[in-house]
Amino acid sequence: MITALSVAKAYAAAQKGVGGMGSEGAAAAGGADFSAMVKGVVDNAVGASKAAEQQIVSHAQGKAQLIDVATAVSAAETSLDAVLAVRDQVISAYQEIMRMPI
Repeated sequence: MITALSVAKAYAAAQKGVGGMGSEGAAAAGGADFSAMVKGVVDNAVGASKAAEQQIVSHAQGKAQLIDVATAVSAAETSLDAVLAVRDQVISAYQEIMRMPI
């Protein structure tokens, strides 16, 4: 489930990625910045999933606490939810563009 806090964090991270460029600079480099942002979000999701898997293995070996496993799994789930939300918005925007008359 996507919460307001996770959306706010994702927005803040995206704003840090822009680096305070003006509207002209953002428009000129929009393609590269967007692809870099999406790549960063996907990399974070993959990293969170790998960390969760490592915590699960550590817990099975008796080296980690259950709360650490639950926290890692929750972080991975939140990252995946953010990636899915971005994907859904991109698909929605693409479908809307395709419905526009030429």
